[in-house]
Amino acid sequence: MAQSFHALVVDQTQDGEVQAEVRSLETDSLSAGEVLIRVAYSSINYKDGLAARKDGNIVKAYPFVPGIDCSGTVVSSEDSRFSEGQAVLVTGYGLGVSQFGGFSQYARVPADWVVPLPDGLTLREAMIFGTAGFTAALSLYRLEQNGVAPEKGKVLVTGATGGVGGAAITLLHKRGYHVVASSGKAESHDYLKALGAAEVISREEVYDGAGGIRPLGKQLWQAAVDPVGGKPLASLLSQIAYNGSVAVSGLTAGTKLPTTVLPFILRGVNLLGIDSVFCPYDTRVAIWKQLGSDWKPEQLEQLVEREIGLADLPSALEDILAARSQGRTIVRLAD
Repeated sequence: MAQSFHALVVDQTQDGEVQAEVRSLETDSLSAGEVLIRVAYSSINYKDGLAARKDGNIVKAYPFVPGIDCSGTVVSSEDSRFSEGQAVLVTGYGLGVSQFGGFSQYARVPADWVVPLPDGLTLREAMIFGTAGFTAALSLYRLEQNGVAPEKGKVLVTGATGGVGGAAITLLHKRGYHVVASSGKAESHDYLKALGAAEVISREEVYDGAGGIRPLGKQLWQAAVDPVGGKPLASLLSQIAYNGSVAVSGLTAGTKLPTTVLPFILRGVNLLGIDSVFCPYDTRVAIWKQLGSDWKPEQLEQLVEREIGLADLPSALEDILAARSQGRTIVRLAD
């Protein structure tokens, strides 16, 4: 029997504009999948903001429900791995991109996308991490696979007030690293230090935007977590120490990378691409278990800027695109 519920629906008007509004839907209208979830929480990511824009290049057909992550309880499952009442989460894959997403009181998804909620995390805490936190954790995982360790020197986090940056600071601090946070927001220093940054520098100290980018600069950092990309990443690569690594996961500064091969062939620098969308399932589950245990930071709640309901989503999506957010915005879906 179909169940009525509320969701944020992005739709195209007759004049070609895109607007987002809360609508009543039926579970029969949801995308295909083996697992039906009653959603408790979601969170806002940069990609969600793009999904609500005409030129965001995320949504392929309207109407659509955005939201690239969610946590909740299983209502029904055609897959034996999941049972009614089980607490689960979903991040990545096609959620909120090709499949109706998490800004909805119900979501139906393929079973292969569903991760059991790990011990040590509540449904709400899972969405404080969300896609951004998982991306930060995957960045740390890949850095340590490539030899990064607390005793080897400082780790830089760029875009530090964003979702990935803030989570990366807390995770690195938990693991015992000396974290240097880079931000363009002068008023954010106290916030970033409260998350665990030992030092805070301006983004101009990484890349000042004036003149060219040096092929090789001083070796300042053993590693970096970079959700920014573009020219700042090119400048950052020249500052990484011998055999160091950069985990890159974003493009807020652009997609072009005007660098040379010198950091790679003269200093052995590793540029690690972080894809949290199609991360292998076994790795995904293992990282979520770490986030509920050894990697869970004491400052997790400090990542939360605000908790909102469906009605507040349209303005919150505008805020993240305009860089007016600091930390994580949690979306409460349960009545």
